[in-house]
Amino acid sequence: MREVDFVISGGTVLVMDEKNSMIPGGAVAIDGTKIAAVGKFEKIALEFRGRRVIDARDSLIMPGLVNGHTHAAMTCFRGIADDMALMDWLNNFIFPAEAKNVNPELAYWGTLLACAEMIKAGTTTFCDMYIFEDEAAQAAHQAGMRCLLGEVLFDFPSPNFRTPEEGLVYTERLIQKWADDPLVGILVEPHALYTCSPALLKDAKQLADRYQVPVGLHLLENKSEKAQLQEKFCRKAVSFLKDIGYLDERFIAFHGVCLDEEDIHIFAGQGCKVIHNPESNMKLASGVAPVPDMLKHGVTVGLGTDGCASNNNLDLFQEMDTAAKLHKVHRLDPTVMNAETVLKMATCEGAKALGMGHLVGCLKPGLKADLIILGLNKPHLTPLYHAYSHLVYAAGGADVDTVFINGKLVMENRQLLTINEKEAMARVRDIAVQVKKSFEN
Repeated sequence: MREVDFVISGGTVLVMDEKNSMIPGGAVAIDGTKIAAVGKFEKIALEFRGRRVIDARDSLIMPGLVNGHTHAAMTCFRGIADDMALMDWLNNFIFPAEAKNVNPELAYWGTLLACAEMIKAGTTTFCDMYIFEDEAAQAAHQAGMRCLLGEVLFDFPSPNFRTPEEGLVYTERLIQKWADDPLVGILVEPHALYTCSPALLKDAKQLADRYQVPVGLHLLENKSEKAQLQEKFCRKAVSFLKDIGYLDERFIAFHGVCLDEEDIHIFAGQGCKVIHNPESNMKLASGVAPVPDMLKHGVTVGLGTDGCASNNNLDLFQEMDTAAKLHKVHRLDPTVMNAETVLKMATCEGAKALGMGHLVGCLKPGLKADLIILGLNKPHLTPLYHAYSHLVYAAGGADVDTVFINGKLVMENRQLLTINEKEAMARVRDIAVQVKKSFEN
């Protein structure tokens, strides 16, 4: 009998593999950072002895969720400016608030609070775009979260750099510093086509190619952006990106609300990825991304919350519910974006979108042990007929009881084990006092 670190036993295991395997009365063995075995409890018990056994009866055991797009430190700006259009919100509130307030302290504590919120809602991996991302990386590392981070790049100064060249140098240092970290990965992230010159875009792509890391970019978030870019480039935005060599399997587009059929065909042919952010798009009235069409043509689509200033939470269970229902009512078709499809967007497909499909998103031996346990013995989860349906339409982040990341127990019975939750909240409250004062000046 092989001794392993953990055996999680007795629950229903949702593997999230190609066969949609589900194992009632299942078990998962964890050894070090990886999954050692998945199967029926009786079989696992004969082959493995856990140094610790976790009883998961009346629970679902499943891969941790993957938040494909957020701005983690914007927990500090949660609720600061609501109920307005994207460009008004961005130019008249968010950019000024960031210019006055964002510093390494805000980036660190805002990200740590975001990690606490995400872990408590079952997210084990996130992709982040923000400012002072070295501090964000340190916060995520302390929290024990898996992440893909990038410093946001603009043509204009940010709180962290004066010129685009300085931003690129900072990004390269991040890539080098975190190259061997087991949890933190770096990508190159020009903010958007309307905030970055062609020269900056090309330099960013060259940097990403040099280190073979992904490029992430806000793209076609609403109709006004689409028209603005058409005028700026005298051609469609996706055609422009294709012409400058941007579109490949390492390109991740955030939002993609206004991708048309031609754009989708190009994305599918080039292997580009998309992260869908339905709640943010709804709140800013940006529109409805054509996700069913993307999926039909074979584009890999993940799910993201966007930042807390435009959502206003980081709960991917809520995001799944919204994603499924939004497209049904938009298409007047109750069969589109079914529960299975949306759950995959938040797990295995989301992992693929971030280039992590070989690591996480599925419970298979040899993959990293990033998984969550969700208790079912609750009124709103009783009875259970279909697990996928329950997870998308009935469950919420607060139903997650226990979280493993990289084989490490980071939350047990709703108690965070890697973050001082009260301290993180207190520090962000203090930062919020200064943010409020900055708007009074």
